[in-house]
Amino acid sequence: MSSGNDQQSEALSKPTFSEEQASALAESVFGLKVSKVQPLPSYDDQNFHVYVSKTKDGPTEYVLKISNTKASKNPDRIEVQNDIIMFLKAAGFPTSSVCRAKGDNTASLVSVDSGSEIRSYLVRLLTYLPGRPIAEIPISPQLLYEIGKLAAKLDKTLQKFHHPKLSSLHRKNFIWNLKNVPLLEKYLYVLGQNRNREIVEHVIHLFKEEVMTKLSHFRECINHGDLNDHNILIESSKSASGNAEYQVSGILDFDDMSYGYYVFELAITIMYMMIESKNPIQVGGHVLAGFESITPLTAVEKGALFLLVCSRFCQSLVMAAYSCQLYPENKDYFMVTAKTGWKHLQQMFDMGQKAVEEIWFETAKSYESGISM
Repeated sequence: MSSGNDQQSEALSKPTFSEEQASALAESVFGLKVSKVQPLPSYDDQNFHVYVSKTKDGPTEYVLKISNTKASKNPDRIEVQNDIIMFLKAAGFPTSSVCRAKGDNTASLVSVDSGSEIRSYLVRLLTYLPGRPIAEIPISPQLLYEIGKLAAKLDKTLQKFHHPKLSSLHRKNFIWNLKNVPLLEKYLYVLGQNRNREIVEHVIHLFKEEVMTKLSHFRECINHGDLNDHNILIESSKSASGNAEYQVSGILDFDDMSYGYYVFELAITIMYMMIESKNPIQVGGHVLAGFESITPLTAVEKGALFLLVCSRFCQSLVMAAYSCQLYPENKDYFMVTAKTGWKHLQQMFDMGQKAVEEIWFETAKSYESGISM
């Protein structure tokens, strides 16, 4: 259990810049002529939507990202994240462009006197991507398939990425890496004593027994790690039949990148695609089919998938409850997953691995014959 001092230090790590300060940063660090600034939702950093006066050839909208004090002590990792975004854009992925500060760096360290101490924050600027988050639309099986395919392509493409500071993505105690599910134990007190806590404790126990012992059999790669329903943007176009068809138009938020495994990326993607679905148990098969069209799973990876999806639900739900204690003013943002997440996790748990896998694997298999379920 975290002490009050631990909670306070974590709470203090989140930036608290005003819109006026953000506007001043965009102008002084990146040389923009700002016309308007609006805050964007964020977990433990701060993001602002920055509008600039029209220029002849440049963008007119940006995202100013201010990293928390803890992340700001890792400039190497942020440099790698920026370079990955640029690498993926060059490879044809719909990512932002990374803007350079006046000193030609892709991130700049700014110091702020809080009255009791000087705090330093890394500041970045990305171009703003248009589109709607997929959380806002009913997701079709075909779009789920495409998102699974995108997740696999992303990880496979990053196998070709090289950087002298790539080791910074080996994040040993990073709470959002699926390898670190056992770290949730110190946060369980926020759940109280109820069935939700019993399920999480059981998932952690199974994870230690059935996943930790098999990690050496999973294929390693760099994970985006957060392909959730708000980090994937879509745009619509009219099909030949006149119906709206959706294509992925943007991939956001590379802050949770770390070394993981292909099956981790798939499990994380399935879990987040389940959140807004009216038929959540059906989702996994469509995402799995898309993923396996690029990177087929091994038998060991496939056998761990159910538990890994449950584990990601546990990470998201426990940490959301914990973050609500630290930042009650952001409760609505933190609890987006929790609105349906606990219900979905309980449903998976009640159905059991065998029944859920049968649905997933049969659905995925149907794509091989060209008849998707």
